[in-house]
Amino acid sequence: MRKVIKDNDSEIVTENLNYIEGNSNNNSKISKILYKEQKGFCVYTEEYLGRADARDIEHFNPNFKGTIDDSYSNWFLVKHQWNKEKSSKWQDYQPILYPTAIDFNERIIYDSGDYRVSNLDDDEATNLIKLLKLDDIILADERKKYIQRKTKELSLYGETAEIFFKVLIDDDIKQISYLRAIDAEFDIDIWNLLPNPQ
Repeated sequence: MRKVIKDNDSEIVTENLNYIEGNSNNNSKISKILYKEQKGFCVYTEEYLGRADARDIEHFNPNFKGTIDDSYSNWFLVKHQWNKEKSSKWQDYQPILYPTAIDFNERIIYDSGDYRVSNLDDDEATNLIKLLKLDDIILADERKKYIQRKTKELSLYGETAEIFFKVLIDDDIKQISYLRAIDAEFDIDIWNLLPNPQ
């Protein structure tokens, strides 16, 4: 997971959109904007959200949902399964680091396929890792295998990492996963190679 940057000029802000429970037309518009801003990737898993993937507008702090405190800064588009698993555990993991924290990437470190805190006394970062299961062994193993496959493919391809990943993106964006891992392992800025979805 990487730090999430929210756009002050987001359509959600400029159009003053509010999440309305049960209003699928309204919420679908918010979902589409978040999808575009996140370039089609789940904030938590950093996997591409394909057409068949169940996805949710995640209210990061679920206590804000349905209140005046709920807003664009609290909303992320995520895979349904991760939202479902998180929702009942919120109170068990407080205080917590927000995905939009300025120092997010310094406090939660990517380390060869794993995520860990940079400071063992950082309760907020530790709690976020536990709440979102960023340290989940199966997910970490999938990240590591993905990086190993792409490293092998890149060596066979014989081009720079930037060209290699640009070809993958142009061919089928679903081939791209684990954005922060790609950045760290291949020393490229994958985010800026990704197209903006229509």
